[in-house]
Formats: sequence, structure tokens, C-alpha cells
Amino acid sequence: MSQPAPTTPRADDASRHAFGPSLSAEDFKTLFRGHPGGVSIITADAGDGPVALTATSVSSVSADPPLLVFSISDQSSAAEVLARAETVIVHLLDAHDVELARLGAASGRDRFADPQRFSRLPTGEPVYHDVRAWVRCAVIGRMDAGGSTVFAAHALNSQVERDISPGEHGDALVYHNRSWHRLGDHSRIEDE
Repeated sequence: MSQPAPTTPRADDASRHAFGPSLSAEDFKTLFRGHPGGVSIITADAGDGPVALTATSVSSVSADPPLLVFSISDQSSAAEVLARAETVIVHLLDAHDVELARLGAASGRDRFADPQRFSRLPTGEPVYHDVRAWVRCAVIGRMDAGGSTVFAAHALNSQVERDISPGEHGDALVYHNRSWHRLGDHSRIEDE
């Protein structure tokens, strides 16, 4: 079986950086299309109403201190509020939460139209009910990165509704190649 040829970087001025030419946007999308990501929804309120968006970029950085990172597109309708928010709620979703993930990913929809679906913490942040888990975080840093902003956040408190034992799949929700997937026993690869 022949291996595909490596992608050759474009050499035009728009993609040239200090390290040489970069991949085209299309080549970069192709690269990550086969790399699944866990699904989260991020909520915040900087004082003028709540916002929410679905993200697949949430990643833990450190357990002590408890830090995580995520990125959002500067084109997101939530970007302006997140640029000012001091705290955020990161909801870590599983397959039972796929409708909420779809809501956060849809443009032009009021993500808080159903008042039965969310409430506010005593500290004011909007939090969705019945999700697998959520964590309230203080935003400790922001970095411009191309057309996105990378956020660093310190975990302050959390709630886990559907815990999983070590080594179990727990109906994890992942986004892969433009579709939602549930991890389960059928997707487990046993160590030999």
C-alpha cells in the first residue's frame, strides 16, 4: 500500500512566517479532520447577558495548580463577551448532552431561550443543568493566535453529575470529521 505524499507548504507571501512558508488553511483543516476532539460548551456573562458556544479545544494543562486552556474564533458571537469575562463555566459533555452541543454550535440561536435548561451560580455565571460535568474557572490569561484567542483558566470549583471509573468510556462525546460520535466498548482498543 503506498503512502500519501507529505503536504508541501505554500510559498506565497500571505503564508510566509519567520520559519518559512506555512500550510494552507485547507491543508491544515485536512490534517485535523482526522483528529477527534472532546466536546465542551463554554458559558460566560460579562454583565450584559449570557453567551455560550461549543468548543472542541478544551484541554487540561496542570493538575496542581488546576489549569486548562481553550480557544475560540474571533468570529464567534461570544468572542466579545469572553474577551471581557473574568470567569467562565466549562461544561464537559458526554453523548447524553449532544443536543446542548448542537445548540452551542448553531449560529443565530438563542442559547438561553429555555429558562428551564440553565440557572445562574451564586457568583452570576450561567450554568446548564444535567450535563456530565462543569467547572467554574477564573480567566488568568488570553493570547491572540491568528484569528482566534487562546484562554488560560484556573479551575475554582466543579460539579460532576455522571462520573466514570478509571478505564471506563463513560459515553464520551467526541467531534470527528464534522460529525458527533459516542465512544463506547465497541471503540475500545485493548492493550496487548
